[in-house]
Amino acid sequence: MYEIGRVCVKIAGRDAGKKCLIIDTINKSHVLIDGQTRRRKCNVKHLEPLGQVLKVTKNAPRPEVIRLFKGLKIEIKETKPKKKTEKPKRLRKKKEKPVKKAPVKKAPEKKVKEVKAVKPETKPAPPKPKAEEKK
Repeated sequence: MYEIGRVCVKIAGRDAGKKCLIIDTINKSHVLIDGQTRRRKCNVKHLEPLGQVLKVTKNAPRPEVIRLFKGLKIEIKETKPKKKTEKPKRLRKKKEKPVKKAPVKKAPEKKVKEVKAVKPETKPAPPKPKAEEKK
């Protein structure tokens, strides 16, 4: 009943009410669909089979599915894939530090050599005579 090439109507989910084509059977309860719906795995409980079966290869590419639906006069909206971009990175907020004023550097002062006053030379005092020695 749910063989490759069967035209179905999706009855559940986001794509409900849209026609699709079974392009692969995954297991007893899941199939791969494409058409007016997104190409994806789907539970057979979400599909209502129609009486039409189309000749299609297993895992048929999207252009082939579009060509088959145009033959049935079913319009398929073609969308362009989104461009992949880098996810923006979040930056932490930084606290603003108060701006310190740089100390003003004064021009270096010229060091003046201190000149010591030279004392006039004094002659040492003559030694005192010793007291006479007692005999």
